[in-house]
Amino acid sequence: MPITPTDKIWMDGELVDWADAKVHVLTHTMHYGSGVFEGIRAYGTANGVAVFRLREHIERLFASAKVFLIDVPFTVDQLIEASREVVRVNGLNDGCYLRPLVYLGYGEMGLNPLPCPVNVSIAAWPWGSYLGDDGVANGVSVKVSSWRRHDANAVPTAAKGTGMYVNSSLAKVEALKAGYDEAILLAPDGRVSECTGENVFVVREGRVITPPTSDAGALAGITQRSVETIAADLGFPVAHEPLIRTDFYTADEAFLTGTAAEVVPIRAVDDREVGDGKPGPVTKEIQRTYFATVRGEVDRYKDWLDYVE
Repeated sequence: MPITPTDKIWMDGELVDWADAKVHVLTHTMHYGSGVFEGIRAYGTANGVAVFRLREHIERLFASAKVFLIDVPFTVDQLIEASREVVRVNGLNDGCYLRPLVYLGYGEMGLNPLPCPVNVSIAAWPWGSYLGDDGVANGVSVKVSSWRRHDANAVPTAAKGTGMYVNSSLAKVEALKAGYDEAILLAPDGRVSECTGENVFVVREGRVITPPTSDAGALAGITQRSVETIAADLGFPVAHEPLIRTDFYTADEAFLTGTAAEVVPIRAVDDREVGDGKPGPVTKEIQRTYFATVRGEVDRYKDWLDYVE
C-alpha cells in the first residue's frame, strides 16, 4: 500500500523532516539484512488517539534485537515515549501505523556485524486496511505457497528480523501473480506455519485453533495473542495444535491476524471455499470485538491501549 508522508520521523533521539530521513548506501543492514523491526497501530478513540499494546511491541523489538545480538542504544521506556512523540508531533489523531526499526548503520562492512553502529528510527503514517476493506468485510482468497517458511534452526523465526522477510515477499508475489490475495507458508516439515505477515486460525465446531508458533517457525503475534484472549472470553475454546493444508479446506471458518491486517476472514484456500465461502459467525464476533477493543469501546481490555497525550 502507498505511504502518505507525514512531517517528522524520529531518528536516534531527534525528530527529522520526512524527506531528510536518509541513510548511507553502505548501511550494513541494507547489504546483509541484520536488523529488527515492529509494526504497531494507533487508533482514534473517544478519549484521544491510543497505541495498541505499545509496550508489548517495543518489548518484542528488544527481544528480537537480543536474538540478533544487537544492543539497542535506548531503553524500552525511551522508545515508548518516542513512539508517542511521533504520533503526537504528526497530528495523527485518527490513528496510524508505526514502524520502529533497529538497524546497523554505516561504518563497517563484512559479515561480522558486531562493530557496526546501531541506529534506531520510528516512522508513523496513516495506513488503511492492509488487505483492503473488502477483504476485511468479505474475506480474502489464499493459496498455499510453493515457498517454505524458514527452519527455526536456520534463521531465528522467534525474532522479527528484516532480512528474513525476503521469504515472505517471495510468497506474497507468487500469490498475487496467481490471482490470490495472500499466501500460507508451510514449515519445513509440511505443517502450516503462517501467512506472509500474519498468523492463521481455523474454526471447527466452535473451537478456535492456531498452529504452535515455535514449532511451526511462525512469529508469535501480539494480535494473535489478543485474539486468543478475546475468543476465550467470548466462550470459544482456543487451542494451539498443528495444522496441515487440508485442515483449511475442511474448516468451518478460517481467518488471519496481524497488526497491519488486523482480523481478516479467509473465504477460500487453494480455490476451495472455507465453509460457505463467507465470513462465519465466530470470525465475525471475534472481529467485531477486536475492532471495538482497539477503539477503546471495551472496558475489559482498556489496559491494552496506550493513550498519546
